Formats: sequence, C-alpha cells, structure tokens
Amino acid sequence: MKSNRDINKIRKSRPSEIGPLITALNFFHPLSEEMIRYFEQKLVLIKCTKQTLLLQSGDICKYIYFIKKGLVRGFIKEGGKDITTWITADNELVTSIHSLDLEVPALENMQAIEDCEFLALSSRHLKQLYIQYPDFNITARKLLQHYYRDAERRALLIRHANAVFKYHFFLENYSHLSNRVPIKYISSFLGIAFETLSRVRKKMATSAK
Repeated sequence: MKSNRDINKIRKSRPSEIGPLITALNFFHPLSEEMIRYFEQKLVLIKCTKQTLLLQSGDICKYIYFIKKGLVRGFIKEGGKDITTWITADNELVTSIHSLDLEVPALENMQAIEDCEFLALSSRHLKQLYIQYPDFNITARKLLQHYYRDAERRALLIRHANAVFKYHFFLENYSHLSNRVPIKYISSFLGIAFETLSRVRKKMATSAK
C-alpha cells in the first residue's frame, strides 16, 4: 500500500480544470462569480495512482477533495484486517470531516482504489471561504444534508443481518459502483463474508438467466 507521500502530482489548478466542481456545487446553490474566482485561485490539482493513501489514520486531514476522476474508499484497521467504511467515485467530495473540522488525528484511512485526479481545497482556504462569502454557507449546509443522508443510509444498511437484502440494497443505491469496485471491498463495506457475497452474486446471476 502506498502512503500519501506517493501522491505523484500536485499543482495549482487551472480555471479550465475546475468546471466539474463548479457544476456540482451549483446544483446545491448558485455560486457567485466572486466565489468561482476564489476557487480558481485557491484550488490545487492532485493526481495519484491506485492504492495511494490520501490520508492515513493518525494524521490530520488538511484538504477537502473533489473527485474529478477515480474511485476512493475509507477504511479502518481492526487487528490485521481492513474494514471498508465507505466507497465513492467521480463528482463527489471526500474528506475526514472530524479531522478537518477539529484539526485532530483522523480515525479513518482514505485510499485511491483507481488512478485518481482531485481538485483539493485546504482547510484554511475553506474556512476563509465561509467568512469571505457567507452565501457559501447555504451550499455547505445542503452538502452536509446530502452526505448526512448517505451516512444514515450506510448506518441502517450495516445493521441488517440478511446478506441478500444488503447486496440488493447496494445495487439499488450504489449501482454506479457495482462494476468498478473489487468484490473484497464490497463485502467489507456490507459486512458480509467474501465467500457469502460470492454465493449471493452467483445465485443472482444464475436466476437472471
């Protein structure tokens, strides 16, 4: 597994590169021209290869990342085992909100599971954004509501015992990830043994014929 020191490209982003983030944020609340210029000035572009750790447990998270391209998971270590806590892909935001907000060591690891490209805003510039452009607080509130709903859905999912229900739920709510994420991460995310999930998938494939 590669550490965050293996992030192989980081540079200031160009205005022409930030369009997908602006489109995503405008979906929640329109950005002013001044806010867009702020992003143009403060964002950095980060590229990293598959298996790179964006954040290691115990380190303080310094950025919020917008995934321009790629796939990212969060995970914790329990004994010698990785437990995947979330998985997300293109056009989503990722960070350790606990670590970023409180400036304390992160509890989770964040790992690229494909080659990835991010637009990243530092914690310092995010805090400055809230103060300088109060309207962005509306965007942030709606983003928090969006990601809280997703966290609530994950919390409910993990409490179900039935493996078939869990996998159906995953396909209904995370269908865009089903063919991209390795099965070992899906089984860990769902709290299902790898062998059990393999049987469920095989049975579903057979019944679909």
